[in-house]
Amino acid sequence: MDKLRRYIFSHLNVLFFSIFIPLFTIASVIFMIKLATYTSIIQLNIGEMGKLYLFVLPELLFYTLPIAFVVAGALTLYRLSNDNEMVVVFSLGISPSFLVRILALPAFLLTLVLFVDYVVITPYVNSMSKNFLAHKKAEAKFNLSASEFGHNFGDWMLFINKSDNASRSYGDVVLFNKDLKEEVLLVAHTAELLNAHGNLQLQLNDGEGYSYHDENFKRMNYKHLIINDVIKSDSTLYTDTLTYWTMSPSDQEFRTRLLITNALLSLLPILSLFLIVALGVVHARHQKRWIYLWLFISIVIFYSCAIITQRWLGFHALWAVALGWLFTTYFIYRRLVGNRF
Repeated sequence: MDKLRRYIFSHLNVLFFSIFIPLFTIASVIFMIKLATYTSIIQLNIGEMGKLYLFVLPELLFYTLPIAFVVAGALTLYRLSNDNEMVVVFSLGISPSFLVRILALPAFLLTLVLFVDYVVITPYVNSMSKNFLAHKKAEAKFNLSASEFGHNFGDWMLFINKSDNASRSYGDVVLFNKDLKEEVLLVAHTAELLNAHGNLQLQLNDGEGYSYHDENFKRMNYKHLIINDVIKSDSTLYTDTLTYWTMSPSDQEFRTRLLITNALLSLLPILSLFLIVALGVVHARHQKRWIYLWLFISIVIFYSCAIITQRWLGFHALWAVALGWLFTTYFIYRRLVGNRF
């Protein structure tokens, strides 16, 4: 039995990676096309594009791993059946249920990986990605350059005589702020644009400041002066997994639906064991199944049920879809394989 298990796993590994790598590559290309649309709004270098790709990596794995496993498992058994090796296995008194038990362990482990992926890792990474994009968009709005016209810098009017946008450094900078009670004028020899934990800051170097208030005139010299919170990005706060999924009143309905749908999608490997054996085990001489077509139809049906039923049934869709899929695939398994071999 151990030799048979290792033999099936060896074929499964080869087919799994031969299916997973193209799927993952296609999904990555689609994301890269989407990433290219960001460059029309914000400036991204190679390192930042790689960072965004790492942010989306858990989501890519979540949608490609279960499909690759189901397809690879069915094709593994189908290939062994066409080579008449399954006939030999059944002739030795081994039942088809043994094949289900062999595939149950990797299916269970994959389900656990998918569960951790979408419950724990993906929310945290998505929050980081949203904060990164929000900060880059805020930076894009803050495009300073030397000009005879001033720039709006929060409540300040900013005038720049020299600029180096590549290094974000500026020279001969003047800032003016006038409110109802006080007028403030800042002059700096140089200035730098800084990123302080997601908030933009303007650091003034080697300058002077003047203020006028109620007939009082004040003057000061400074070595470094930082103006904080000039532009704030809409950051997404992430505290912990439980808070993310249960305590977000703004989009709680969307997150609940996403939680139900992803829970069902993560169960695809373990719920499709009977389907894998039913489609993969055939008699090479008497049965010709269109396995690729049925695999495609089966995956589309399962994903459609996972997405649509949660809109009607809520959390009841978890047990309804899981039990419905399990019973349906078991019936197909008994009809096509269990009663024949």
